[in-house]
Amino acid sequence: MSELRFVHLGFGEDAVEYLEAWRRQREVHSARLADEIPDTCLLLEHQPVYTAGRRTEDGERPLDGTPVVDVDRGGKITWHGPGQLVGYPILKLPRPVDVVAHVRRLEEALIRACAEFGLETTRVEGRSGVWVLGDAGKPGKPGNEAAPGGLELDFDPVLHDEEYDPRLRGPEYAPSNAGQRGDDRKLAAIGIRVAKGVTMHGFALNCDSDNTGYDRIVPCGIRDAGVTSLSQELGRPVTVAEVLPVMEKHLRAVLESTEPLPRAV
Repeated sequence: MSELRFVHLGFGEDAVEYLEAWRRQREVHSARLADEIPDTCLLLEHQPVYTAGRRTEDGERPLDGTPVVDVDRGGKITWHGPGQLVGYPILKLPRPVDVVAHVRRLEEALIRACAEFGLETTRVEGRSGVWVLGDAGKPGKPGNEAAPGGLELDFDPVLHDEEYDPRLRGPEYAPSNAGQRGDDRKLAAIGIRVAKGVTMHGFALNCDSDNTGYDRIVPCGIRDAGVTSLSQELGRPVTVAEVLPVMEKHLRAVLESTEPLPRAV
C-alpha cells in the first residue's frame, strides 16, 4: 500500500460539525477514486452529535426526540463529541473488497495504540470495535457458578427480552456506568462504507470524552454492554492531543505494512 497521508480537520475549539466533515469525506473519496491523491486519513474531533447507520432501529434512538443524523455507513447509532478522536481512513482497496479485513486492520491499530498507554483491549466476537472486558462470573455471563443444588437461575432481561431497554431501569444501568457494574464496555467504535472500492467513515476512540452522551441511546444497538474511555480505564486524563500522534503511528504501521487482499470468491 502507498504511504498514508494524514489530514487534521479540527480539534478542541475547532471541532468539526458533522455534516461539514461528511462533505469533506465525500470530496476526498472522489479524489482518491480518481487517483488524484494517495490514501488519506482525516483526523478530527466532532461537535456533539448522534449519527445513525443504516441498521439503526427506531427503539435505539433517543427517547426524548434529540435530533439524529442518518448516515450511509454500516452499523447502528452512536455519539460523537469532544474528547473523542475520530478517524476517517479513505483508502482504495483491491476488488472484490474484503470489508471484514478492513475492519480488522482498524481494530488492530486501535488495540496497539491502547496498549502503548498501558491498557489491554480486545475484540469481541460478533461485535466490531475495540473492547475492555468486564468481570467474569456474573449472572448471565459465561463462567457463572451454579446456584446451590446445581440449579442455575437466570432471569436477566438483557439476555431474554427483545424489548429490554436499559434506559428505563435508572442511571445505574446507563452505558456510561458499565465500568462500575463490571460489564463489557466499548472503547472504540467502527462503522464504515465502501463505495466503488474506496472506504469512507471509520473509527471513534474515546479519550477523555463525557460518555453520558451515550446514555440517551442504545449505543451501537448493544443493550448488554456499555462504553468507556481511556481516561476512565486508566484513572487519569488522557487527551485527544496525547493520543493523536500515537494513533497516527499505529495506523501507519498497520495500514502501510499490511497489504489488503481481495475477498475470496
